[in-house]
Amino acid sequence: MPHFNYNSPQDESFKSPDFLESKLMMKLSLPPPTKQRFAATFRVASRFSFWIQLALGSVSAIALLFAIFSRNLGTVANNTPMGFGIFLAIVGLLILGFRVYWAFRYRLLAKRLQSAESASDVSKQDVIQALRLGLIVSLSGVFVAFLASEISVVAVLAKALAEPQGIAVYNRENVIRSLDILAIFSNVNLIGAHLVSTVTSLGLLEWLE
Repeated sequence: MPHFNYNSPQDESFKSPDFLESKLMMKLSLPPPTKQRFAATFRVASRFSFWIQLALGSVSAIALLFAIFSRNLGTVANNTPMGFGIFLAIVGLLILGFRVYWAFRYRLLAKRLQSAESASDVSKQDVIQALRLGLIVSLSGVFVAFLASEISVVAVLAKALAEPQGIAVYNRENVIRSLDILAIFSNVNLIGAHLVSTVTSLGLLEWLE
């Protein structure tokens, strides 16, 4: 948390324990200038995080929908690892949906901090709790999306190593299809979206604490 300069007379009375204690309390109470400075940064960071997550999440959702439809319309759907990878991608997408909503809550909280009427209603602990919850959700999303990506890559690699693709034409089960690539593409976008939200929450939390 940034330090502040206080202009005080060079008097011995200002070095008393009572004065030092009151000065410490002033720092811990997040004075208005610091609150406004943090609110401005908070609002810009939350807006950036919101739109990046929304864009990457939309691309991931579209890719995942194509992958699911391709899997349902395909003649061969007996691929348990890839199906589990798609399921985890859906879970990661749902987590990202909540995280996008929470980034929007960040923006509302930043507006309240900047407002002279409602700034006093928002405490430092409220902001820390909101950032911590966002960080926990983002880290969970990164883990789920990474696990889904690993499973999808392993499934595709297993197909590629099972037999050469020229011969795999006669064994449709081992053909690498578009849904495999779309699932991996969706997971990569999910990881990127969750990483953006993680960095945003962690940076703001470290600066505030």
